[in-house]
Amino acid sequence: MKIAVFDTYVLRPDGRSMHFDILVRDQEPDKGIDAVLAHGRRYLAAKRLPAESLTAQECRFCHVQAAAPAVEQEIARSGFAIIELQHCD
Repeated sequence: MKIAVFDTYVLRPDGRSMHFDILVRDQEPDKGIDAVLAHGRRYLAAKRLPAESLTAQECRFCHVQAAAPAVEQEIARSGFAIIELQHCD
């Protein structure tokens, strides 16, 4: 499966910059920015962080790549996957 990777940065309430990737199928409507932002907001809400602050300015398409099996399974289960990179605790 080919996936679209969206590089995402969010300023946390504690002032740290949170960095994570949102991974979705490389097809419409999955890779539409509204759908991607909805996934990002869902992830932030699950972390109990302000989800409304996530906009297209913080979340940008980066590249397309082949998905690892674990990522394919997560996308099949929930429609997206998250790769936590910095300050996602």
